[in-house]
Amino acid sequence: LERALIEKAGYANGFEHAIESSTTRVILGSARHRSRVLITPLDTKRMAWRLEFVNGPSMVELSRSFAAQVRPGSFFETIGETELSRLLRRAAELAMSLPTHAEDRYTQACAKLDQNPPPSTEALRLTKQRIGQDLFRQALLEYWGGACAVTGIAVPEILRASHAKPWAGCDSDGERLNVFNGFLLCAHLDALFDRGLMTFSTDGTAIFSHRIDEADKQRLGLAKRLQLRWIADEHQPFLEWHRSNVFETTEFTVSASRRA
Repeated sequence: LERALIEKAGYANGFEHAIESSTTRVILGSARHRSRVLITPLDTKRMAWRLEFVNGPSMVELSRSFAAQVRPGSFFETIGETELSRLLRRAAELAMSLPTHAEDRYTQACAKLDQNPPPSTEALRLTKQRIGQDLFRQALLEYWGGACAVTGIAVPEILRASHAKPWAGCDSDGERLNVFNGFLLCAHLDALFDRGLMTFSTDGTAIFSHRIDEADKQRLGLAKRLQLRWIADEHQPFLEWHRSNVFETTEFTVSASRRA
């Protein structure tokens, strides 16, 4: 019964394949990502389990959401089906969003498109760009748990995938599709970030252009201190690029406006 419960939780939360299942452990995996999770019982009466992840998100990434479940030795402890399901779902979201998952999916999609390409080179380029931007948005939705990186608002219709280093300025598809090269933001924050009227400091605090005065901040609901819900080391080089090349840069503001 316990093994069946674990397998059911895995199937419903991004680990749909039981690689191994016995009385002493269950190993779950997925065809959609490379992460594996080893689950062993700690206390069957309390439904307590120990979870160890391989080829998946780092302890640092997972512990942002599950700090109370972290135990010495790089594993997690969960109690009950609800807690187990939440941890599995978050691990699967991160596994499907972190590099190089989006890039791999993009490569596969482009290879398929090349077999039956649109009638013109320009149409092919635009189609590939749209595919890449859709995959980037999906990666950010998964990484940020479907909520704005700043406000936590979880309404998909008003959330935008904001590049720190813009699509056209990236040196490779890996940069363009890197989940750390951007943030999932509410529409008004996306507009400010994209046009160089807002950026983030190394600790994730929002910095606004002098062109956004206090009255504007009040009207936009930006009067209080805003900060990213978390920030990873991998965000830093992209944010540094944004602060140096986008923030309050008139030339970029004009070109971005034309691009939009």
